[in-house]
Amino acid sequence: MSEVKELGNREKFLKIYANLPISVRQEIILVLDDNQPITWNAAFIEVNANTEISKVILEKLQGLEII
Repeated sequence: MSEVKELGNREKFLKIYANLPISVRQEIILVLDDNQPITWNAAFIEVNANTEISKVILEKLQGLEII
């Protein structure tokens, strides 16, 4: 039998990002605690580099049920 592997938050984000129209990637998707707006593109840069802030971004996106 084949196992179904559940995607992690990072993989879910990257899959969603890859399917977004380019014009949508400029839109703000969340605001961090320090009132810093994050667009899809900014989130992608952080997630792709696997930075500390990317963990915060992914947690917030999961909480908002975006990923």
